[in-house]
Amino acid sequence: MYRVSDVMTKQVVYLPAETPLDEAARVMKDSDIGDVVVTDGATLAGMLTDRDIVVRAVAERADPATTTIGSIVTREVVMIEQHCTANEAAALMRERNIRRVLVCDTERKLVGIVSLGDLAMQLDPDSALSDISEAAPNM
Repeated sequence: MYRVSDVMTKQVVYLPAETPLDEAARVMKDSDIGDVVVTDGATLAGMLTDRDIVVRAVAERADPATTTIGSIVTREVVMIEQHCTANEAAALMRERNIRRVLVCDTERKLVGIVSLGDLAMQLDPDSALSDISEAAPNM
């Protein structure tokens, strides 16, 4: 039985809410990730995904050089404790209709992010989603 801590991505990238969208997109590209955690000072402001940038900014013709990630961030964050099972994480994603969940320790300190792709690679390694998640990015 896999725990969330076994499948999560431990490298969490934090960016301040004032970061322009184009800079956040470059960080995601350079780090080969699809999400960043947005901070407002020392506080967690939310999570921003590559899809958020497309749907909430590009599709609305927002200027990526002047629009900040804080203005489009998803402020409602969903967390799961790192010792929960991968199946519990999958159930939470299904219930909340989300693709990523922040992972915390018992003191609610952020320790990682688990994505639908992370779960697919462990729970169903022969699935199409797993194959896509393991593939190198298209450049």
